[in-house]
Amino acid sequence: MLTHQFLRALLLGAATLGLYSQPLLAQNATDSIRLNQVGFYPKAPKVAALVGAKPGKFSITAPNSARPLFTGTTSAEQHSQVTGENVRVADFSAFTTPGTYVLRDAGGRVSYAFKIQPRVHEGVARAALKSYYYQRVSTPLPAQYAGRWSRPLGHPDTQVMVHASAATTQRPAGTVLSAPRGWYDAGDYNKYIVNSGITMGTLFSLYEDFPEYCSKFREEVPESANALPDVLDEALWNLRWMLTMQDPNDGGVYHKLTNAAFDGMEMPVQTTKPRYVVQKSTAAALDFAAVTAQASRILKQFPRQLPGLADSCLQASVRAWQWAQANPQVLYRQAEINKQVDPDISTGEYGDQDVRDEQLWAAAELYVTTRQPQYYQALQPALTEAAKLPSWNQVQELGYYTLARFQSQLPAMAQQWPTMRKNILALADEVKAGYEQQPYQTAMTKSTANFIWGSNATAANQGIALIQAYRLSGDKQYLRCALTNLDYLLGRNATGYSFVTGYGTKTPQHPHHRLSEADGIAQPLPGFLVGGPNPGRQDGCQYPFKDAERAYADAVCSYASNEVAINWNAPLVYLVVAMEALQDKAGFVK
Repeated sequence: MLTHQFLRALLLGAATLGLYSQPLLAQNATDSIRLNQVGFYPKAPKVAALVGAKPGKFSITAPNSARPLFTGTTSAEQHSQVTGENVRVADFSAFTTPGTYVLRDAGGRVSYAFKIQPRVHEGVARAALKSYYYQRVSTPLPAQYAGRWSRPLGHPDTQVMVHASAATTQRPAGTVLSAPRGWYDAGDYNKYIVNSGITMGTLFSLYEDFPEYCSKFREEVPESANALPDVLDEALWNLRWMLTMQDPNDGGVYHKLTNAAFDGMEMPVQTTKPRYVVQKSTAAALDFAAVTAQASRILKQFPRQLPGLADSCLQASVRAWQWAQANPQVLYRQAEINKQVDPDISTGEYGDQDVRDEQLWAAAELYVTTRQPQYYQALQPALTEAAKLPSWNQVQELGYYTLARFQSQLPAMAQQWPTMRKNILALADEVKAGYEQQPYQTAMTKSTANFIWGSNATAANQGIALIQAYRLSGDKQYLRCALTNLDYLLGRNATGYSFVTGYGTKTPQHPHHRLSEADGIAQPLPGFLVGGPNPGRQDGCQYPFKDAERAYADAVCSYASNEVAINWNAPLVYLVVAMEALQDKAGFVK
């Protein structure tokens, strides 16, 4: 007789295998027809970009049929100044019948298959959140939950040494600490407080913005049966590690927990290099203070499940804030550290040299959580500044989003609120303006400046900015624009890739990700957003194209375009979950 656990693992393995079997692939499909390879909500806009297409009619058919179910005429040709391609648009928004389809153009070319249905992105949402389970440190991943990607425990992190850069009288160099849990940051096996900052802030904000949807949202992890939403269960795994990174003697926070040098392309259980906590920094302390303050007010809703944790988080937040005020310019500069102490550290720096935005974010979270005037006063210098798209080293907007979320409960801010609201909307308006005139009709492709290291996170964070604008204004045009960037990430882009592993037909197969490369399984772990086109090409790999929109290489060596990272997946989780939560209000379904 099959045990319950074995049967569940068998079903999970079959389900994840299904991600890659691509049963919907039509004969002679071409990636020159670029569209969302996952699919569309019934009443949402539905657009495909046809590269090098003949003018004339296009049709929507079943995958293995030529019988038209819908026909339309492609747009006039547009020439892309970036890629040199000629693009026509096929708009089939009027076709709303649920099902599985392909698009056929006037030249007889056939697209990858896609679906039209309510909740069409639900699978992507679950997988994107579950990517964090696959990144968990200090725990085995059993087949019951990880399927064929199960693995034994690696990096227990119960014997971590204090690096000389972090030494104090109370904790001299070589002191052994225990700092387990957390997530592997990216394609490497280290853990970084600064990058955890924006990641945790984004996931916590998702819960605060959509608590009802999140309360029912499951990713199938060991904690799924408990009374907490899975998005909080997942965040707790990293939060508990973050709390170990605060020095109890002074409240300062170590910048990162890391090897001296990156591990090779091997599984976690095979790694044996010493691990260190490295220098405290102001950026780490402020990111930590923001995250723990936000965590405190959220976890306070669950006193029975998490007794005392909300209070512990707030105490830790206040102490980190106090340390940062006493040490406002302790900046992490790895090259200088390596000149002074050994061993040299050569892993990710996350060396933020301007912490004014972290100051605002931490003050905002502490003010909303405590309502204490000292944090309100700390907010004042930045409340009227222009909104900026979030990134790991620019988190001011996270503070704005929090203040907007609670503005009705903050009477002291009544005078500043109109300006802040105007600035939040101005950022979204800048993202949205003129996107329909672009060859791919997405907000992301409006400017080559968007194509940086981690450009796909830019697309997702633009989507969040647009959703925040919708929440403030009720204008559904913001949601329609946000959806174009989700379409971009899932295939409507100049590379023809759906950038989320395992979702779509043409997806990354060789991400720069040790867990995917070293496990002996052909397909990468599912649900990961790769970095995306990056004309900087800092890795020195061979790229098929050099222009901004196509500077992407699906190769393990391409850490500049094909790595994964927790701070890139977080805005993807937010964007796709928000779209699922808002599909009815947006009028995207019947």
